[in-house]
Amino acid sequence: MESFEPVTADYPSAPRLPLLTLAEAREAVRHLFLLEQLDLSPRGAAAGQLASELARRLPAD
Repeated sequence: MESFEPVTADYPSAPRLPLLTLAEAREAVRHLFLLEQLDLSPRGAAAGQLASELARRLPAD
């Protein structure tokens, strides 16, 4: 069995910027819920499930 060197890296100490702003994330959730209503196929249902999961992760105002 071969053994490999452990992977090490230096990470920046500055915080990373989010990929989406909160407003953009909420808009994406709204679009996914709309897709769920318009698409009666399993893809529409999957869009609704994804929207629900994403909405739970967003902060409430």
